Amino acid sequence: MTQPASSFPASVQSLSTAEFLDALRVQPQRPLEFWLHGERLVPAGYHLTEISAVSTEAVDCGGRVDRWRETVFQVMDGTPEEAERGFMTTRKALAIYDRVAGKITLDTSAPVRFEYGDLARPAVRYGVERLELSGERLTVHLSLPGVQCKAGDVCGLPAGLVTAGGELMVMNADTCEPGGGCC
Repeated sequence: MTQPASSFPASVQSLSTAEFLDALRVQPQRPLEFWLHGERLVPAGYHLTEISAVSTEAVDCGGRVDRWRETVFQVMDGTPEEAERGFMTTRKALAIYDRVAGKITLDTSAPVRFEYGDLARPAVRYGVERLELSGERLTVHLSLPGVQCKAGDVCGLPAGLVTAGGELMVMNADTCEPGGGCC
């Protein structure tokens, strides 16, 4: 019997590692798939090659220091033979995570990201738009990374100046002048 699809809470690029793990545990024998813009991005037979606890320290164009953590799952295409066996299950993904968590400290409150590339496209660290749990699979709907001016209040730029996938969402070049405290 097919169950209706349900979505887990996640705003663009803010799904925590704990929320992702909770979704994996709902029914641990479902195929785990990765989609982008309504199409499957990662083919069957992929490998989860690495899980990283990433810590970043940065200084924005307004001179402010910021620190954050992310959990990055690196995904790589498999062989044609592996593709014939289908998608990795949520149970196997959990087992890999548990093995890694036994060796390094992973912050479950940190946002989760997925890094993937293939012969046709460079590796990109994707955010998560949402998770969709259906009777057949757990689908991770990925989102392209964006760029945000974190010092917008210093620069005079509107809050939330973001580019997503290279598309500028808000722009006002007249407000960022030389010597004005920003880039």
